[in-house]
Amino acid sequence: NKMEHKKLKAFPNDFLWGSASAAYQVEGAPFEDGKKASVWDNFVRIPGKTFKGTNGDVAVDHYHRYKEDIDLLKKAGLNAYRFSVEWARIEPVEGEFDLEEVKHYNEVIDYCIEQGVEPVITLHHFTSPVWVITNGGWEDERVIASFEKYVKFVIGQFGNKLHYVCTINEANMGIQITAIMK
Repeated sequence: NKMEHKKLKAFPNDFLWGSASAAYQVEGAPFEDGKKASVWDNFVRIPGKTFKGTNGDVAVDHYHRYKEDIDLLKKAGLNAYRFSVEWARIEPVEGEFDLEEVKHYNEVIDYCIEQGVEPVITLHHFTSPVWVITNGGWEDERVIASFEKYVKFVIGQFGNKLHYVCTINEANMGIQITAIMK
């Protein structure tokens, strides 16, 4: 039984080789006044909840250094970048959308396109605005309408520039965490 060796096919020219990030992990928290806080920003400020009491306020400051980061991504030979749009930045208060934050994410998307990097956004990457959690979080049926409004708003702002959008990062995580907890 000789194994037949087959030559690997080349990847198509339009294949996306990319990198990904989560807003909370890389942007840093701009929430000095607490108005745009995600639930995670509040959680990490509880003593003993994070490694050595760090809270992610600075992270790697991708929020201000995105051009450098996208340049590094391109230099590494990648042609796609999946990043999350932070709901707490876009809609810090229920029903109130922050156009300055929209402008920021438009600039990130535009810079990707200028550099020949396919922007792929994730609408929800594990963080939620504090007001969502205060209203009952993801277990409260009202979140469906809230998320729908947010998604429609974001797609209305960026959708004409995007070919790919992820609704939620790793949607299976709830099931995995439940299994681990049992």
